[in-house]
Amino acid sequence: MKTVRRFARRPVSVAALALFLGLVAVAVLQQHVAPYTWDSIDLRDVATNRGPTLWHEHLFGTDTLGRDVLSRTLVGLHTTIVIGFGVAGIAVAIGAPLGLVSGYYGGWLDATLMRAADLARSFPAIMVSLAAIVFFFPVWPHTMMLVLGLYMWTLVARVVRGHVATLVELEFIEAARALGASDLRVIRTHILPNVAGTIVVGATAALAQAVLLEATIEFFSYGLPASRWPSLGNLLADVTYGGGLGLQGYRQLGWWTWAFPALVLALLLLTINFVGDELDAALNPAA
Repeated sequence: MKTVRRFARRPVSVAALALFLGLVAVAVLQQHVAPYTWDSIDLRDVATNRGPTLWHEHLFGTDTLGRDVLSRTLVGLHTTIVIGFGVAGIAVAIGAPLGLVSGYYGGWLDATLMRAADLARSFPAIMVSLAAIVFFFPVWPHTMMLVLGLYMWTLVARVVRGHVATLVELEFIEAARALGASDLRVIRTHILPNVAGTIVVGATAALAQAVLLEATIEFFSYGLPASRWPSLGNLLADVTYGGGLGLQGYRQLGWWTWAFPALVLALLLLTINFVGDELDAALNPAA
């Protein structure tokens, strides 16, 4: 409760959390919020590549095919958030138990697990992810989640391991062991409740990295096809590769076709990082 009160006392924390939850709510309800389906085409010539305005039915404008940019951005936000949460869930499911075991037992087990994590993180994330995506091509959403989640577990494991390693040296853990508590009971009753906040912080870091990495992969056109699963990343790539214009597409096509997806992506990343940083500050006020 002290952590919650410290978090709630900071206006930046509350604002970032509210904005993040708002984006998640819009993504979840996108079928009810979006004015059109993501692939519906306005066949009127006047609606093709039309800029944003408050005085007609396409608030964010339309692309070169007459598709509503607002609807496509909302669906793209939904896809990106679903993949991000899926990656964070896989990372926590693998990394948190390994971090708990590594930090609690130490010794050769800790050294082995952490060297494995170091080896995995020694390769650039984008290189490993692109190689795996190309290997599993064609890409489905669950493929993207699995590939990124199997890379992100090291981030969560290291954060959890560091906290657990400090806890096992404290007196209340030694007292529990002296009273005959089993290792499983000590971890479940004394360790896990104290590292729950750290796991959440690690999950937010994994979520932010997953969203950014997924968007980068999509931008290089190696991720989900925009014709089937629009995401914020492949909506940006569609401006360049979809029209065959390369980077010139950002100048020759309407700015609204890429600016709104880019703005939503930046806003999503900022809110996730702010929430994670503020939560970390609330958990470690002396840091």
